[in-house]
Amino acid sequence: MSAVACANSSKSCLTKLFFLLSICIAIFLGVDSIKERYFIFDQNILQSVAQENIAKYSESGNTRAMLENIAADLQKEYPGHITTKEEWVFNNAGGAMGSMWILHASIFEYVIIFGTPVGTEGHTGRYFADDYFIILEGEQWAYKAGELSREVYKPGEMHHLPRGHAQQYKIPEHAWALEYAQGWIPLMLPFGFADTFFSTLDFFTLYDTLRITGKAIISELLKGKL
Repeated sequence: MSAVACANSSKSCLTKLFFLLSICIAIFLGVDSIKERYFIFDQNILQSVAQENIAKYSESGNTRAMLENIAADLQKEYPGHITTKEEWVFNNAGGAMGSMWILHASIFEYVIIFGTPVGTEGHTGRYFADDYFIILEGEQWAYKAGELSREVYKPGEMHHLPRGHAQQYKIPEHAWALEYAQGWIPLMLPFGFADTFFSTLDFFTLYDTLRITGKAIISELLKGKL
Protein backbone atom coordinates (compact mmCIF):
# COMPACT_ATOMS: atom_id res chain seq x y z
CA MET A 1 0.00 0.00 0.00
CA SER A 2 1.40 3.40 -0.93
CA ALA A 3 2.12 6.15 1.60
CA VAL A 4 -0.72 8.22 0.15
CA ALA A 5 -3.19 5.34 0.54
CA CYS A 6 -2.10 4.78 4.17
CA ALA A 7 -2.49 8.48 4.92
CA ASN A 8 -5.96 8.53 3.35
CA SER A 9 -6.97 5.41 5.34
CA SER A 10 -5.79 6.97 8.62
CA LYS A 11 -7.61 10.20 7.83
CA SER A 12 -10.79 8.25 7.08
CA CYS A 13 -10.57 6.37 10.41
CA LEU A 14 -10.03 9.61 12.34
CA THR A 15 -12.97 11.21 10.55
CA LYS A 16 -15.24 8.28 11.45
CA LEU A 17 -14.01 8.32 15.05
CA PHE A 18 -14.62 12.06 15.33
CA PHE A 19 -18.10 11.63 13.83
CA LEU A 20 -19.03 8.83 16.27
CA LEU A 21 -17.65 10.83 19.20
CA SER A 22 -19.68 13.86 18.12
CA ILE A 23 -22.84 11.71 17.93
CA CYS A 24 -22.21 10.29 21.42
CA ILE A 25 -21.64 13.75 22.90
CA ALA A 26 -24.77 15.08 21.21
CA ILE A 27 -26.86 12.19 22.58
CA PHE A 28 -25.39 12.66 26.06
CA LEU A 29 -26.12 16.40 26.08
CA GLY A 30 -29.60 15.83 24.69
CA VAL A 31 -30.55 13.24 27.30
CA ASP A 32 -28.83 15.24 30.05
CA SER A 33 -31.08 18.21 29.29
CA ILE A 34 -34.27 16.18 29.85
CA LYS A 35 -33.19 13.75 32.58
CA GLU A 36 -35.26 15.62 35.19
CA ARG A 37 -38.37 14.14 33.56
CA TYR A 38 -37.35 10.74 34.91
CA PHE A 39 -36.75 11.79 38.52
CA ILE A 40 -39.38 10.39 40.89
CA PHE A 41 -37.74 11.04 44.26
CA ASP A 42 -37.62 14.31 46.15
CA GLN A 43 -34.77 14.94 48.57
CA ASN A 44 -37.02 17.02 50.82
CA ILE A 45 -39.53 14.17 51.17
CA LEU A 46 -36.67 11.77 51.92
CA GLN A 47 -35.40 14.13 54.59
CA SER A 48 -38.89 14.44 56.08
CA VAL A 49 -39.24 10.64 56.28
CA ALA A 50 -35.79 10.45 57.89
CA GLN A 51 -36.60 13.12 60.46
CA GLU A 52 -39.89 11.47 61.42
CA ASN A 53 -38.11 8.17 62.07
CA ILE A 54 -35.25 9.81 63.95
CA ALA A 55 -37.80 11.33 66.32
CA LYS A 56 -39.69 8.05 66.60
CA TYR A 57 -36.67 5.94 67.52
CA SER A 58 -34.46 8.48 69.30
CA GLU A 59 -35.40 7.27 72.80
CA SER A 60 -35.22 3.52 72.12
CA GLY A 61 -31.94 3.75 70.22
CA ASN A 62 -33.04 0.81 68.04
CA THR A 63 -31.07 1.61 64.89
CA ARG A 64 -32.10 -1.48 62.93
CA ALA A 65 -35.80 -0.87 63.59
CA MET A 66 -35.37 2.74 62.42
CA LEU A 67 -33.70 1.70 59.17
CA GLU A 68 -36.30 -0.97 58.47
CA ASN A 69 -39.14 1.48 59.13
CA ILE A 70 -37.56 4.09 56.84
CA ALA A 71 -37.52 1.51 54.04
CA ALA A 72 -41.17 0.65 54.75
CA ASP A 73 -42.20 4.32 54.80
CA LEU A 74 -40.40 4.98 51.51
CA GLN A 75 -42.14 1.97 49.95
CA LYS A 76 -45.47 3.58 50.89
CA GLU A 77 -44.33 6.94 49.51
CA TYR A 78 -42.91 5.46 46.28
CA PRO A 79 -44.79 2.17 45.75
CA GLY A 80 -43.05 -0.25 43.42
CA HIS A 81 -39.75 1.65 43.43
CA ILE A 82 -38.28 0.67 46.83
CA THR A 83 -37.02 -2.75 47.82
CA THR A 84 -37.57 -3.61 51.47
CA LYS A 85 -35.51 -6.80 51.23
CA GLU A 86 -32.54 -6.21 53.49
CA GLU A 87 -29.30 -7.06 51.65
CA TRP A 88 -26.15 -5.40 52.94
CA VAL A 89 -22.87 -5.14 51.00
CA PHE A 90 -19.59 -3.43 51.74
CA ASN A 91 -18.78 -0.27 49.82
CA ASN A 92 -15.18 0.87 49.32
CA ALA A 93 -14.78 4.13 47.43
CA GLY A 94 -12.31 6.99 47.59
CA GLY A 95 -10.46 5.36 50.48
CA ALA A 96 -13.56 5.23 52.69
CA MET A 97 -15.35 2.05 53.71
CA GLY A 98 -18.87 1.36 54.92
CA SER A 99 -21.79 -0.91 54.20
CA MET A 100 -24.93 -0.14 52.25
CA TRP A 101 -28.47 -1.35 51.70
CA ILE A 102 -29.65 -0.51 48.19
CA LEU A 103 -33.29 0.61 48.34
CA HIS A 104 -33.52 1.85 44.75
CA ALA A 105 -31.25 1.94 41.70
CA SER A 106 -32.02 3.20 38.20
CA ILE A 107 -30.18 5.05 35.43
CA PHE A 108 -30.78 8.49 36.91
CA GLU A 109 -31.37 7.88 40.65
CA TYR A 110 -30.36 5.74 43.57
CA VAL A 111 -31.45 5.61 47.19
CA ILE A 112 -29.38 3.71 49.73
CA ILE A 113 -28.81 3.45 53.45
CA PHE A 114 -25.08 3.81 54.04
CA GLY A 115 -22.96 3.85 57.16
CA THR A 116 -20.45 2.26 59.48
CA PRO A 117 -20.31 1.49 63.20
CA VAL A 118 -16.53 2.01 63.35
CA GLY A 119 -15.91 5.28 61.46
CA THR A 120 -14.22 6.02 58.13
CA GLU A 121 -12.97 8.86 55.93
CA GLY A 122 -12.11 9.51 52.31
CA HIS A 123 -12.86 11.36 49.07
CA THR A 124 -16.51 11.96 48.17
CA GLY A 125 -15.94 11.51 44.45
CA ARG A 126 -16.78 14.04 41.74
CA TYR A 127 -19.88 13.12 39.76
CA PHE A 128 -22.31 14.01 36.99
CA ALA A 129 -24.92 13.86 39.76
CA ASP A 130 -26.13 15.66 42.87
CA ASP A 131 -25.69 13.72 46.08
CA TYR A 132 -27.82 14.19 49.20
CA PHE A 133 -26.57 12.60 52.44
CA ILE A 134 -29.19 12.70 55.21
CA ILE A 135 -27.75 11.82 58.61
CA LEU A 136 -29.82 9.34 60.62
CA GLU A 137 -27.41 8.65 63.46
CA GLY A 138 -23.93 9.89 64.34
CA GLU A 139 -22.13 12.69 62.49
CA GLN A 140 -20.45 13.42 59.18
CA TRP A 141 -17.69 15.99 58.77
CA ALA A 142 -16.67 17.49 55.43
CA TYR A 143 -14.68 20.32 53.86
CA LYS A 144 -13.66 21.65 50.45
CA ALA A 145 -10.06 22.28 49.40
CA GLY A 146 -9.01 25.64 50.82
CA GLU A 147 -11.52 25.69 53.67
CA LEU A 148 -9.91 25.93 57.11
CA SER A 149 -12.87 24.74 59.15
CA ARG A 150 -15.10 21.72 58.74
CA GLU A 151 -18.79 21.37 58.01
CA VAL A 152 -20.59 19.22 60.58
CA TYR A 153 -23.81 17.35 59.80
CA LYS A 154 -25.91 15.83 62.58
CA PRO A 155 -29.06 13.63 62.68
CA GLY A 156 -31.85 15.06 60.54
CA GLU A 157 -29.52 17.35 58.59
CA MET A 158 -28.79 16.94 54.88
CA HIS A 159 -25.38 17.32 53.25
CA HIS A 160 -25.74 18.31 49.59
CA LEU A 161 -22.77 17.65 47.32
CA PRO A 162 -23.57 19.46 44.05
CA ARG A 163 -22.82 17.94 40.66
CA GLY A 164 -19.18 18.39 39.69
CA HIS A 165 -18.02 19.18 43.24
CA ALA A 166 -15.85 17.13 45.60
CA GLN A 167 -14.90 17.13 49.28
CA GLN A 168 -13.02 15.14 51.86
CA TYR A 169 -15.40 13.65 54.39
CA LYS A 170 -15.16 11.78 57.65
CA ILE A 171 -17.46 9.74 59.87
CA PRO A 172 -15.59 10.24 63.15
CA GLU A 173 -16.95 7.30 65.16
CA HIS A 174 -20.10 5.87 63.63
CA ALA A 175 -22.97 7.07 61.46
CA TRP A 176 -25.87 5.87 59.36
CA ALA A 177 -27.39 7.93 56.59
CA LEU A 178 -30.08 7.88 53.93
CA GLU A 179 -28.30 8.78 50.70
CA TYR A 180 -29.93 9.92 47.47
CA ALA A 181 -28.09 10.51 44.20
CA GLN A 182 -29.77 12.29 41.28
CA GLY A 183 -28.05 12.28 37.89
CA TRP A 184 -25.96 9.89 35.77
CA ILE A 185 -25.68 6.89 38.10
CA PRO A 186 -23.69 4.62 35.69
CA LEU A 187 -20.96 7.29 35.54
CA MET A 188 -20.58 7.03 39.32
CA LEU A 189 -19.73 3.34 39.16
CA PRO A 190 -16.04 3.58 38.11
CA PHE A 191 -15.30 5.56 41.28
CA GLY A 192 -17.31 3.07 43.30
CA PHE A 193 -15.48 0.06 41.89
CA ALA A 194 -11.91 1.39 41.58
CA ASP A 195 -10.91 0.42 45.13
CA THR A 196 -11.94 -3.17 44.40
CA PHE A 197 -9.43 -3.49 41.56
CA PHE A 198 -6.59 -1.42 43.03
CA SER A 199 -6.92 -2.05 46.76
CA THR A 200 -9.32 -4.53 48.37
CA LEU A 201 -9.56 -7.17 45.60
CA ASP A 202 -12.89 -8.10 47.22
CA PHE A 203 -14.60 -9.54 44.16
CA PHE A 204 -17.29 -11.24 46.24
CA THR A 205 -18.55 -7.80 47.26
CA LEU A 206 -18.21 -6.58 43.67
CA TYR A 207 -20.36 -9.48 42.45
CA ASP A 208 -23.05 -8.85 45.07
CA THR A 209 -23.09 -5.12 44.31
CA LEU A 210 -23.42 -5.71 40.56
CA ARG A 211 -26.08 -8.37 41.11
CA ILE A 212 -28.26 -6.21 43.35
CA THR A 213 -27.75 -3.00 41.35
CA GLY A 214 -28.24 -4.68 37.97
CA LYS A 215 -31.42 -6.40 39.12
CA ALA A 216 -32.82 -3.11 40.43
CA ILE A 217 -31.96 -1.14 37.26
CA ILE A 218 -33.46 -3.78 34.97
CA SER A 219 -36.60 -3.89 37.13
CA GLU A 220 -36.97 -0.12 36.82
CA LEU A 221 -36.36 -0.18 33.07
CA LEU A 222 -39.16 -2.74 32.67
CA LYS A 223 -41.43 -0.22 34.42
CA GLY A 224 -40.36 2.51 32.00
CA LYS A 225 -38.17 4.24 34.60
CA LEU A 226 -34.74 5.45 33.55
